[in-house]
Amino acid sequence: MLELLKELLKNQQILPLDYQFARFIYSLHNDDTLALVSAMVSHQLGLGNVCLSLENINPNCLFNQSKEKSQALIEAVKCDVRNWHRHLVKQSLVGDGCIPTPLVIEKKRLYLYRYWQYEKQVAAFLGQSSAIDVDHQAASLILNRLFHRDYAHIYQQCHLLEHGADIQKTLIKWLDIEYQYALDWSAIEKCILNAKTSSDLSSLDKLIPIHHCLNWQKTAVALAATQSFSIISGGPGTGKTTTVTKLLALLVELGIQSGSPPNIKLVAPTGKASARLTESIGGALNQLACNQQVKDLIPTNASTIHRLLGVMPANNRFRHNNSNKLHLDILVVDEASMIDLPMMARLLEAMPSNCRLILLGDRDQLASVEAGSVLGDICTAADGGYSSQKVQIMEQMTGFNLSEYSNTGARPINNSICLLQKSYRFDAHSGIGCLANAINIGNQKAVNRTLSRNFKDIDIHPIDSFGYQQLLKLCTTGYQRFLAIIKTGVTGNESETIWQKKILKTFHSFRLLCALREGQFGVNCLNEAIRSALAKANLIDEVSLWYEGRPILITKNDNDLNLYNGDIGIALNNNNNRLRVIFELPDGSIKQFLPSRLPEHETVFAMTIHKSQGSEFEHAAIALPHQFNPMITRELVYTGITRAKKKLDLFCGEDLLNKAIKTPTQRISGLKERL
Repeated sequence: MLELLKELLKNQQILPLDYQFARFIYSLHNDDTLALVSAMVSHQLGLGNVCLSLENINPNCLFNQSKEKSQALIEAVKCDVRNWHRHLVKQSLVGDGCIPTPLVIEKKRLYLYRYWQYEKQVAAFLGQSSAIDVDHQAASLILNRLFHRDYAHIYQQCHLLEHGADIQKTLIKWLDIEYQYALDWSAIEKCILNAKTSSDLSSLDKLIPIHHCLNWQKTAVALAATQSFSIISGGPGTGKTTTVTKLLALLVELGIQSGSPPNIKLVAPTGKASARLTESIGGALNQLACNQQVKDLIPTNASTIHRLLGVMPANNRFRHNNSNKLHLDILVVDEASMIDLPMMARLLEAMPSNCRLILLGDRDQLASVEAGSVLGDICTAADGGYSSQKVQIMEQMTGFNLSEYSNTGARPINNSICLLQKSYRFDAHSGIGCLANAINIGNQKAVNRTLSRNFKDIDIHPIDSFGYQQLLKLCTTGYQRFLAIIKTGVTGNESETIWQKKILKTFHSFRLLCALREGQFGVNCLNEAIRSALAKANLIDEVSLWYEGRPILITKNDNDLNLYNGDIGIALNNNNNRLRVIFELPDGSIKQFLPSRLPEHETVFAMTIHKSQGSEFEHAAIALPHQFNPMITRELVYTGITRAKKKLDLFCGEDLLNKAIKTPTQRISGLKERL
């Protein structure tokens, strides 16, 4: 068996870790079946799966091999696949988790012991999360203020409208009207048409009572305020940050009233995601309808999860753990879909018992790079409405009619999750929004229909020699703006810091995203091709590896320098004409480093869609390869498309796109079942 596995390693069909683990197990117990499944479990982790499903093994496609090679492995173990479970439970190296063994088997799922522990730990934490009593009346008053009707904005939107249908459509959008057929629209239209100022619209409070509306952001705040653990999930532009900022304002105000304002921390998985959270929380805070005391108690600086837990580089452990809990009352975690199972387990074990945990993210985005799909598993497990008691509480706090969302069969975890269902970024005229929705639900006809409608914010290009040249031309145009600012230098009265921030902001307005690293339309080749095109256009001085204007992406954490995987910097000449790489920190300050001091990094004219999670760009270009690859899934394409805010250029073939839409990510774990 080891010789067969060694051949797989030689052909790069398994990783060295897979082979070494199988070899280790075989050295402890000379059993071919055990050695094979050990390699398979390790291989599954590399694919993002938490465990190996013994009842779903395809004996004709082991390690994604041909039928003939797979059968050779099966014959070598001399044990029919259907009998593997019965064989494994008899092995001393396979346990049920009661005592540590290298492998754990549970309900025909085979785990590495450590990952079985992680999954149990996460499930146990979620199972212990409970409802929290709040003053419903006080919370309702605060919620109504935070989500007040902005009649000034509505007046601005409606005062030039003449047709009833346009008025109705506008009010449905801005007042989140859910039960429109129960309203007296003739009286409502009369109110709008007769209004001379925004104050004249106050009679809409009676004409459109709150129980005929449904704002999912307000509902999410009410739900999360009454749970120790909550998830606020939604697609791009649904207002996750706005929602959580109002949630924090509610909790802070209630805390002030009770004499114990909470200690709050904000985190995200990567440096870039934490910088975006810092920026967006700060912007949302300025729009809050609350006093300065409340605003001052809401933090605006976010950090990475690693920084929060206090990673110790010497042993890759964290200062905060089960024996040394974090000191906080509320923790907000953004981009939670990026968190793998081990990191989630480590975060949860460091949570104090009285702390609220709020996860934000898009459950339909790519799952984490490493094993697990924690956010997706939790949200899927919770599909199906809320308990009648939770519905009653949310109705009292919001004034909405939520009876249709009551489910007598709802599990406890259901009461912790709210899905934001309205995008404020994309409307019916947004091709990006229509395309993202069509891909998300896997509707191939809707995708093709969207691409044929000639939306102004979407351009689709072929994957051929002409398309390749168009891509390089687009990238040259996209990046010349930030390079022009570098060449112009500091102007007028602007400081060097403002100039540096302008360079970084302009660079982040455009990005090329790739599905893969290798190949003509992969990150490595395109980074080189774009660098060459920019040099040919005299936009960069290409004399060596390092040149002014080179953008780089940090790929390995360096705790001493406070640089983390995902951070992006740009090389600039200083006053002595020596290159320094500048980074903008989450607090808005600029830090400079010698190129030689940087941790592992790479050029980032192009980046993978995986690496782009947690980022948004005014204009994004996406390059998919010529041939289909199993990595190109529905979630990958959806994640790439939703990085674009205003303009999307999609370079791909129609057949490959359709195949990707039909290929949803399916990660194997037992978390959904445990919940």
